[in-house]
Formats: sequence, structure tokens, C-alpha cells
Amino acid sequence: MEGDAAARAGMLVLARESRGMTQADLAQVMTRESAGTPVSQGYVSKAEAGRLEVTASRLDVYAAALGYPPAVLCADPEIHGVGVGLVHHRKRASLGAPALRRIHAGLALARMQASALLALAGVKPGHRFRRIPVDDFDTPSDAAVTLRREWHLAPGAVPRMVGVLEDAGGLVLIRDLGSRELDAVTQWIDGEPPLFLISAHAPADRFRFSLAHELGHVIIHGEPGATPVQERQADEFASEFLMPADAIRAELARRQLDLPCLLDLKHRWGVSMAALLRRASTLGVISEWQYRNLMVEMSALGYRTQEPGDLTRESPRLIPALVTRLRRDQGYQPGQLAAAAGLLEDEFTRLYVRDDPAAPVSGEVMR
Repeated sequence: MEGDAAARAGMLVLARESRGMTQADLAQVMTRESAGTPVSQGYVSKAEAGRLEVTASRLDVYAAALGYPPAVLCADPEIHGVGVGLVHHRKRASLGAPALRRIHAGLALARMQASALLALAGVKPGHRFRRIPVDDFDTPSDAAVTLRREWHLAPGAVPRMVGVLEDAGGLVLIRDLGSRELDAVTQWIDGEPPLFLISAHAPADRFRFSLAHELGHVIIHGEPGATPVQERQADEFASEFLMPADAIRAELARRQLDLPCLLDLKHRWGVSMAALLRRASTLGVISEWQYRNLMVEMSALGYRTQEPGDLTRESPRLIPALVTRLRRDQGYQPGQLAAAAGLLEDEFTRLYVRDDPAAPVSGEVMR
């Protein structure tokens, strides 16, 4: 860092919130990092308000306490596009505001990292996402049917949901979101591809539906706000996208829907037994009485918390493949890539580096 480099107030806030730290927490860690020289919560507050400069050795202490390179704290949020933008979540009601701020901050920094890696490789990804408005006549299910047709998806189950999003130009990353109350969060900034951030703790049988739910928000909701109406619409979109009525209705109708049958269908369609049961109910294949009885049976067996029948968890390929290409073909070392992405090497390696940099890389990252 140059001697006169100074931290940006907005990045100080973003970096702290991404670590799930309060101002008091950060002050305590900074005190330890500065060999016992006291750092107060008031100092952190003034720095984040832009009322004092954070430079030189104090910048180094600040960065060490947050676990980011000093250069990240000096980055211009406007230039690097780390604003919140249009954000949607698939969350549970108990998720509080501090946890949500941490997730928003992590989302913004994840986009900054992905954008830096794409730029380093000379890749400007295009994408095939577009808004499809819904109203009383054009439903979320209609939007899902339209999108499947535009993306040339074969009838029936979606073999790989992450692959569908990446093939359309979306960015998908797995992260520890610091809470088990949220499965996924999505950000779409004008002129950029949507970014899907999926919880590392999301159960595999919720993973694909959470992605499809977030896709629904991206496609049909052009305004923020996790309202009950939006959530229901995103669920309806996800159900049609993953379990299209034309393909699944007949299969559900000709089967005796008991728990063994639902478990078998779970592996075929890649969604939870509960999602399949709801789909059978909304399509009118089973009665409300049958639906309630089966849900009671699942609850009694503990399936509402953890279902049987593990599904294979999908992993993103686009960004990890890009990192592999940069290392293998262009000779970048992890430390160099970490610096470009705005991370310390250990964290960058954990998040982005494959075990085998010589592994084959498809051409999908070079759009």
C-alpha cells in the first residue's frame, strides 16, 4: 500500500458487517492487533462515518482485525459496484436485521471478488436473464413455462439447477451465510449478471428449490421486498420450473402417493418430499385431506426437520473453473489471485481454489 492510502468509510462498514462484527467487537480485536494500544468503539464509529482518516499503521491494524487486505478497505465502493442493488432472499421469519446486514455485505463483496476474477481473465459474461411480468392473467407458473422454453430445457426434471443458471450467464457461489435461517440470497445489478449466493448449510433437498425460488424473484420481481405475496409467487415459479405440470401431473396421478412413493419421486425430481406433496395438492392430484394426513405422518417421523434419502449436492463450476484456468494457463499463483479478488490467500484458497489445478476446464467460462 502507498503511504497516503486511506480507507473508505463505506468499505469499512461493509467489511465489518461481512464478518458479523459489531463496532465494539472490532474495537476489541483491533486493540489486540495493535499490541494492546486501546482502540475504542467511538474510534470505529468515527472512521465508519468518515470523520477521521484511517491510514498507515492504523490501516494495517484495521485490515488485520477484519481479515482483509488493506487495499480492499481503500477501494471505492462506487467504482467496484458493491452497492446492495436489487436483493431478494429465501429466508425464515426469525432472521434478524444484524444477520441480514452481514449477508448483504457478504453478497456485495462476493460480487466484487467474482467481478475482479472475470476481469483478470478478460471475460465479460453475457447473460440470458430477463424480466417476465406477472399479473392476474400471466401467472408465475406461466413465467416459468416461458423461461424453460426460452432456455431450451428438455421436458421433465431439471438435471442440474446450478448448471442451468450458469449456462444462462448467472454467477453462483456457495457461502457460509452465518445463519441457518436463510437458504439463499440473490442480487441483480443493472448491466451485470445476477449473483446467486447459496448457504453452505442449506439441506441438499432444499438446495435446488431455493435456487429456483431465487430465480423466480429475479425473473418476475423488479422491485425489492420479501412480501408474503412475492414469496408465494417465487414458490409457484420454482414449483413449475422444477416440476412442470405437463410432465409431473400424470406421474403423480398414476402413483399411490404414500411416503415410500414420495421418497422415490424425490430422487427422480431432485426436490424434497414436502415439495412434491405440495405440488400434488396444488395440481389437484390429491385432496386437501390426503395432503394434511401425509404431512402429519411426515411430522410424526421427524421428516419436517430432516427427510430421508440424501440428494447429491450440486456445486458451482463457472468461477472455480475460471480460477483453474487462470492458474493453469496464465500462471497466476493463489496469492496473486487472492490480491486481485481482495482476499487473504487462505480465505481465497478455501473459497475458490480446486484441489487439482490441472483438471480439465470446459469452455463454458469463456463467453
